[in-house]
Amino acid sequence: MIDRRKVLAGAAAAAAAAPVLAWAQDAPGVKWVPVVGGKYKVWTRKVGSGPNKVLLLHGGPGFDHSYLEAFTPFAEKAGLEIYYYDQLGCGLSDHPTDTSLWTVERYLTEVEEVRQGLGLDHFALYGHSWGGMLCIEYALKYQQHLSRLVISNMTASAPEYVRHAAELRATFPAADQAAMARYEAANDIGNPAYQAIIERLYAEHICRLPQPWPEPVMRSITGINQTIYNQMQGPNEFVITGNFKDWDRWADLPKIKVPTLVMGAKYDTMDAEQIRREGRLIPGAKTWIGEHGSHLSLWDDQQAYFAALIPFLQGKA
Repeated sequence: MIDRRKVLAGAAAAAAAAPVLAWAQDAPGVKWVPVVGGKYKVWTRKVGSGPNKVLLLHGGPGFDHSYLEAFTPFAEKAGLEIYYYDQLGCGLSDHPTDTSLWTVERYLTEVEEVRQGLGLDHFALYGHSWGGMLCIEYALKYQQHLSRLVISNMTASAPEYVRHAAELRATFPAADQAAMARYEAANDIGNPAYQAIIERLYAEHICRLPQPWPEPVMRSITGINQTIYNQMQGPNEFVITGNFKDWDRWADLPKIKVPTLVMGAKYDTMDAEQIRREGRLIPGAKTWIGEHGSHLSLWDDQQAYFAALIPFLQGKA
């Protein structure tokens, strides 16, 4: 199991995040929504106000909303009403130990429970990475509630993602590739040498900003629920062994009829050609591929990213 706290953050960043999280529990706009039939509750927070309401689904699985806080200044200026939300087991929300909860199907049900709990209808749904997977699932089952859909930095197929991850690995020096294969075969991916290679992959394809990365990004990384991440995805972005490893929705994308924007980036862990394919398969969808960003293009290609996203959420594009 890769220790992201050690690889990308460190104890100082984790400690700095704690007061922020404590404050956020009772911040203005916070609402706790019951899920799993009322057995647990999840944290949500409304920011801004206006006729265009947007529910944000963070990535991971196992991260929290923090890195999506890049939205706040852009949304407030644009008059959008956005809803941050920590998925169950993540961030400020309840943290059950029942591992049967960590499935795509159960999280899909949770998104609908959150929609109902917030009283949203005819709203825009935005999802980044794993949140984009949830967007696709939600649109296929509940699109009658949607006005708009944004699938950001997420392909429609886990096996295709695995294939592209292998292509990215193949661009690294032969010695690094051999070392990665050796540590993985020995089930020793916690080895510092392996972690150092992964860190270089992250710096190229996850976030291209100089480290330390922005505080909201670090807060999400240091707060990851590793159990959820490992169970659903696997040990890291380049080894996909979790329970959604066979997920594939290419054949179902034409069923999505709501106005949709698909977003990707040149240096992303997601293949830009797969993002373009999503745009072709979803009727009438718009596609944006950033020329300078990576998986966190909302941070490392921020101005261009939000220049494409905000007008779409406002219904102007």
